[in-house]
Amino acid sequence: MTLRDYQERAVNAIEEEWKENDSTLLVCATGTGKTQIFSELIRRRQPQRAMILAHREELIWQAQKRLESLDIEAEVEMADFKAGTKFWNMRPVVVSTIQTQCAGKNGSTRMAKFNPEEFSLLIIDEAHHATAQSYRRVIDHYRQNPNLKVLGVTATPDRADEEALGKVFQTVAFDYEILDAIKDGWLVPIEQQMVEIESLDYSHIRTTAGDLNGADLAEVMEAEKNLQGIAAATIEIIGKRKTIVFTASVRQAESLSGIFNRHREGMSRWVYGGTPKEIRREILKDFAEGSTQVVANCGILSEGFDEPGVEVIVQARPTKSRCLYSQQIGRGTRPLPKIVDGIDAKEERRFAIETSAKPSLLVVDFVGNSGRHKLITSADVLGGNVSEEAIELAIKKIKKEKNPRKTDELLEEAQREIEERKKQDALRKARLVAKAKYTSKIIDPFNIFQLEPARERGWDAGKSLSEKQKNLLRKQGIDPDSMSYVQAKQLIVELFRRWKDDLCSLKQANILKRYGYSTQLTRKEASALIDQLAKNHWKRVG
Repeated sequence: MTLRDYQERAVNAIEEEWKENDSTLLVCATGTGKTQIFSELIRRRQPQRAMILAHREELIWQAQKRLESLDIEAEVEMADFKAGTKFWNMRPVVVSTIQTQCAGKNGSTRMAKFNPEEFSLLIIDEAHHATAQSYRRVIDHYRQNPNLKVLGVTATPDRADEEALGKVFQTVAFDYEILDAIKDGWLVPIEQQMVEIESLDYSHIRTTAGDLNGADLAEVMEAEKNLQGIAAATIEIIGKRKTIVFTASVRQAESLSGIFNRHREGMSRWVYGGTPKEIRREILKDFAEGSTQVVANCGILSEGFDEPGVEVIVQARPTKSRCLYSQQIGRGTRPLPKIVDGIDAKEERRFAIETSAKPSLLVVDFVGNSGRHKLITSADVLGGNVSEEAIELAIKKIKKEKNPRKTDELLEEAQREIEERKKQDALRKARLVAKAKYTSKIIDPFNIFQLEPARERGWDAGKSLSEKQKNLLRKQGIDPDSMSYVQAKQLIVELFRRWKDDLCSLKQANILKRYGYSTQLTRKEASALIDQLAKNHWKRVG
């Protein structure tokens, strides 16, 4: 099994965290190979057993099939499927649902049949669910083994979930989200288009468990005028592109599919949780092969469904959940098969995607009167490390655009505008105090190193640097008290990277950037160039 560079970094980071802590979290975007990562961790810990937990049947079989394709034997503990518990019939990995583990009668559970001492690793897929009491019971059972290591894996958790996850997992070992993967050329860029439907009104919908109330939302989305508006816009936008439509209800999925088929017979099928498995397999097979262009679904394709040919995601089910939205758009972010395989340079991978038959994913949202609700868009998902102000500005830009725009470009544009505004404000304030008797030179290490300051995540709340870490930053001329914990850690990682690669110091980079030179020179190259500048009376040379 050959790991991609970020997968190798993730595996090493997790193992490093396990030296000090028994539980850690991996944040890994849909389509970036989380199974690859934890399969390598399982392989490294063999012959000790591993338990993988998920919450849906589709995820169980997907994990088991993927593990076996990587030559790791795995068995399923779920419903009538029973994993071995004796040395002669045990396999190295057990894949099970959380419901199965907790199932039982008279106080006895199915997890009780497994001896915790035999498991050195517990992996929790879709770990944003791990804050539930059922998961805590299972974790506690396997933690009877004092040597157990726990890994939670999630794609893009809600910001509200982050603090809760921090109470289950001690650290976040590695964070590789959708925007990282897009920039590195592993996933396709996302374009966003918002379509206004005048009759759509979400303002009266209640909030239940942090999202729009299902019954209230279904009533709005099933209204005939809204169905017709959504269907007409979708038909006009998607052309002949392969499309998944996410709906708020089964009736909405069926109705939209019917309207599509009146436009062109056989254009669409629809699925939901109650669709018989053999029919669902047939529908998804036809979709994969191209004989069905559009699949409308209610709550069935958000997780565990991979079809790289998907070019459009239609969000006909607005949500306040960043996690749900990211899962849904993750169904279409994979590039076409073999497009980026074997390409080492990220610039070349991005070019390969750009010139392929699927250069991007289009996400279509339908907007109306949202009232007090903050509905999620692709800007929220891709804006994990940018300010809320930049996200809001990017969303405003998307709404004004008549044609689709790449969300990452809009976020960068918004962030630049905000930074420029802040810079101008700072200059204005500086002019106001120009008569002061002293001046202060402030070095912005993020600007010099061309880093986007990381956003404070919920699981980092309340954490602080050690004195040793603070002193390391102070020696570089960086004030650790002027930034958040996560931003300070970000700079420490960058400093160590630069030392390892023998790149110029912060002070050298500051001078080089001031005179318009690259900050990626070696220490020796930077020193020689700065000497030339000094000899040239601090005028640019070359």
